[in-house]
Amino acid sequence: MVWKLLGTGSAIVAGIVSKKVITIIWKKAGHDSEIDPTNPDIPFREALAYAALAGVAAGLARTFTTRQAAAIYQRSAGHLPKPMREDIEEELSEGGRNADEISKHSRKRS
Repeated sequence: MVWKLLGTGSAIVAGIVSKKVITIIWKKAGHDSEIDPTNPDIPFREALAYAALAGVAAGLARTFTTRQAAAIYQRSAGHLPKPMREDIEEELSEGGRNADEISKHSRKRS
């Protein structure tokens, strides 16, 4: 329950932050305001540049806020959120990660 609230809250914060970052960068690049990249009247290069900027900003913001939320959860609960633990356990069972690497990483964060 707590992780769902933290995860959802971090996603909302990520959306707000990325929107502000996109607007600032877009204006500093010499454009008047944000655009709708799906509008066929917008030149393709401009639409592609805006879409790429939006994707990178959203991805970075989401990654940063989710990592921070998971770190806060881990500090308070003493372990990673259940969905993250399940992903790690699945990866271990498939032989994708080294258990020693994961435990070293967990100990460093404690």
